[in-house]
Amino acid sequence: DWGMRCLMARRLVEAGVSFVTVTFNGWDDHSAVAKNMTSRGPAFDRAVSALVEDVYARGLDKKVAIVVWGEFGRAPRMNKKKKGGSGRDHWSRSMSALVAGGGMKVGQVIGVNNARGGRPKARPLHRNDVWATLYQHLGIDWTKSFPNNAGRPIPILSRGKAIKELI
Repeated sequence: DWGMRCLMARRLVEAGVSFVTVTFNGWDDHSAVAKNMTSRGPAFDRAVSALVEDVYARGLDKKVAIVVWGEFGRAPRMNKKKKGGSGRDHWSRSMSALVAGGGMKVGQVIGVNNARGGRPKARPLHRNDVWATLYQHLGIDWTKSFPNNAGRPIPILSRGKAIKELI
């Protein structure tokens, strides 16, 4: 199913669609992390790596940016839930993103978390830095503001800078 979604995304781009989102539902794992990663991880790896290889093989890598990114990470420690089992809470201080294509300088690791993965240790980035980078790729001036109905300026991004290592 995930492979078919990635194939459809590539076909849509080839047909002229400029923005495609592929969702991989069902990753909100508070518990049974090892079991769920064993069952979902290989299929996810195959689908995403095939999409990346396909985009580069077809010469779409300058035009197409691939971003694999969750909206948060997971707490570095398991905790005890009230009703029995254990799990991991949502964790916004540390997360990861995979970026490929888009004419960007790929094949690098940018930023480092501490040993437990609980917080950034070096080169911390904000989610808006990722958005600024993607907006720049799409030709959107992310530093602009637009007035709301009351005339107040609302910025596209309230903070953030394009990630210089990728540009």
